[in-house]
Amino acid sequence: MKTATLPAVRVQPEMRALAESVLNEGESLSMFIEDSLKKQIAFRKSERDFIARGMASAARAKETGIYYGGESVLAELREMLNRKKQALKT
Repeated sequence: MKTATLPAVRVQPEMRALAESVLNEGESLSMFIEDSLKKQIAFRKSERDFIARGMASAARAKETGIYYGGESVLAELREMLNRKKQALKT
């Protein structure tokens, strides 16, 4: 597969200096930008999936009339966390 280039992005010199100041040893600015792009793509996909699940859940609740309050959900999650912590201690 052939590679493609992204459009050049104009930034203030201060922004470039900040980006260069956080590069890891052996990392180029291009590598940093590519990694940042990959992470942002993954984040946005995850965010869209999260919203889609929430919308689907809201639609199911509206159809069934079954709603769960935040406190009961949090209590159940706390209980699950406590059980997992206990299991890890043994």
